[in-house]
Amino acid sequence: MGNSSELDAAFGITLRKLRLAKKLTQEQLGFEAGLRRTYISSLELGEKQPSLATIQKLAPVFDLSMAKFIHKVENELKSPKT
Repeated sequence: MGNSSELDAAFGITLRKLRLAKKLTQEQLGFEAGLRRTYISSLELGEKQPSLATIQKLAPVFDLSMAKFIHKVENELKSPKT
């Protein structure tokens, strides 16, 4: 698999896609997940690595299990870069 910065970027892209599909702002997502908006922003930009506890907070907002959320990140990691 890729290096951790590729993984962080894939997580961020996945998070942003899910958030926009639900028509949530970073602030709304942060509120629903119990996380700070600035942290959501850092995750989306691939600047921070999410913990399992963070994924556990985010996944239900998108009606996903943790495993399905991580599967989406894996798919993003495998997708061809444009």
